[in-house]
Amino acid sequence: MSAEAPSDTFLIDVEHFDSPDAQRLRAAQRIEIDSTYGADTEPGPKPTADSIAVFFVARDEAGTPVGCGGLRLVDDGIAEVKRMYVRTESRGSGVAALILRRLEEAALDLGSPALVLETGMEQKGAIRFYEREGFRRIANFGPYVGAARSVCFSKIL
Repeated sequence: MSAEAPSDTFLIDVEHFDSPDAQRLRAAQRIEIDSTYGADTEPGPKPTADSIAVFFVARDEAGTPVGCGGLRLVDDGIAEVKRMYVRTESRGSGVAALILRRLEEAALDLGSPALVLETGMEQKGAIRFYEREGFRRIANFGPYVGAARSVCFSKIL
């Protein structure tokens, strides 16, 4: 698939944070991140079904889960992107941008004026993706203040 894949190539729907497919996607993300950093280095409280306002799972034409992402509300009603992930074999297909669009729409529906997020310094592809999607680097916020391996971004909606 090309980066210009039509949106009808993927189905992106709200799904419970703890659904089996959501758990498998998050587990795959955890393995990838832990292999990059040698351990779980995520600062702050981990997202839970109770703390995530909305969670999406993306599926390809065959119904296979290929990506996910959620929102957690933080200070002043700002929405934080959490557990944004696309399986390696689906990267470059355009699904990440489609998931991000759904997250932006959901944030607006929740009344959030902006999105914030944290990613790791070694996740160069993620950094390039967020910058390409209009996010700007900001000072580390909340639990990421002082976290040397974290880089934070924001986008006004």
